[in-house]
Amino acid sequence: MEKLTMDKIVAYCKQYGFVYQGSEIYGGLANTWDYGPLGSRLKNNIKDAWRKRFIQENKNSYEIDADILMHPRVWEASGHTTSFSDPLIDCKGCKSRYRADKLIEDNTDEINPDTLTDQEMIDYIREHHYKCPKCGKSDFTDIRQFNLMFETHRGVIKDDMGGLVYLRPETAQGEFVNFLNVQRTMRAKIPFGIGQIGKAFRNEITPGNFTFRTIEFEQMEHQLFCKEGTDSGNYRFYKEYAFEFLKDLGMNTDKLRYKDHEKLAHYAKEACDIEYLFPMGWGELWGTHNRTNYDLSRHQEYSGVSQMYLDPEDNSKYVPYVVESSVGCDRLTLAILCDSYDEEVLEDGSTREVMRFIPALAPYKVAVLPLVKKYHAEFASELKEKLSKYFMCSYDETGSIGKRYRRQDAVGTPFCITIDDETINHGMVTVRDRDTMEQIILPLEEVEQYILDKIKF
Repeated sequence: MEKLTMDKIVAYCKQYGFVYQGSEIYGGLANTWDYGPLGSRLKNNIKDAWRKRFIQENKNSYEIDADILMHPRVWEASGHTTSFSDPLIDCKGCKSRYRADKLIEDNTDEINPDTLTDQEMIDYIREHHYKCPKCGKSDFTDIRQFNLMFETHRGVIKDDMGGLVYLRPETAQGEFVNFLNVQRTMRAKIPFGIGQIGKAFRNEITPGNFTFRTIEFEQMEHQLFCKEGTDSGNYRFYKEYAFEFLKDLGMNTDKLRYKDHEKLAHYAKEACDIEYLFPMGWGELWGTHNRTNYDLSRHQEYSGVSQMYLDPEDNSKYVPYVVESSVGCDRLTLAILCDSYDEEVLEDGSTREVMRFIPALAPYKVAVLPLVKKYHAEFASELKEKLSKYFMCSYDETGSIGKRYRRQDAVGTPFCITIDDETINHGMVTVRDRDTMEQIILPLEEVEQYILDKIKF
């Protein structure tokens, strides 16, 4: 297969109903994307898989759904109101705006911009005569910090600054401010986890690369609250736990790698990303962070409410440490789309496009296909209706059976059930496997359980 490009993935996603441009009939709104019928189902399946692994199967973990709008003091305590910003520079020639760190990343692998100060970054850019990607000039302004939080106003008078609130730039703070609530109501003992899936918003000035970086996105985050001294062990555990989860999603491990942070955030003791080799290069996919007791300590300070935990094991009192495991759902969905796409040359020389999702993630688990519409459509429709009570099904009666198989391959449907005379007369159906293209004959009454066994995660 030729090297997959992002342009090809974008076109493919639109063609088959995975992702559309946001507000497209109005010319679109830059870096906003709407998930279509297949994309929304794929994304929900990914969320369900994460929820099963990080909440359901994860000892002492609880899910919450915190509100998007939070008290402004939350963001003062977290440091977002003063330090959540990007280092921006403008081209003096064409006025295009760029993130200085990303400009360096796109031009060299010799230095990590995360280790540089603002002054060091602009000095490096000027010393190496970096050119504006748009106009080609090498004349940039000094770096200015651009706050990434979206502001809005609560109340009827916009200019009343007392009504200033923010769209959350991350979901983690909802887990931190509910630490006491979850601990008390669930009678949870340390170590325990709080996770959630939710929307976050960042006023990114240079978003791009399809759904890799957008202004509105969804996060899947899990915070483990633990005792100091156990934090590093738990940090290592969740690094490996995340990697194993990605493997179980069917991702190619040759396109995954760990990257330890060279420059740690002020709250972090240890931090590591799992990166994926996207069509445009290696990019951050999943973050694991040892946040120490910074978050709960700050909320204790700013709220005046004690976040101390009384440990029943030794009667000690302490503010718990936090190990965070965080992944962007949109970015993971994009990685799985890129990782699953395949072009296979068949024996007759033709090429078929296949989305090789593991069955648990596939938008449709099965397609029901009447061999001849005139004779088999009614029975096929009834079977599709019956199976739809248990999993997502598709139905297609248009075109030759070969063309219908190809359409299902292209959207990743792992199984096709063909209804023919053998079904009508003897209760037998043909089940085709997407990946091998092999076919087996099954009694009609065994089909439901056969598919259920195959789509387990």
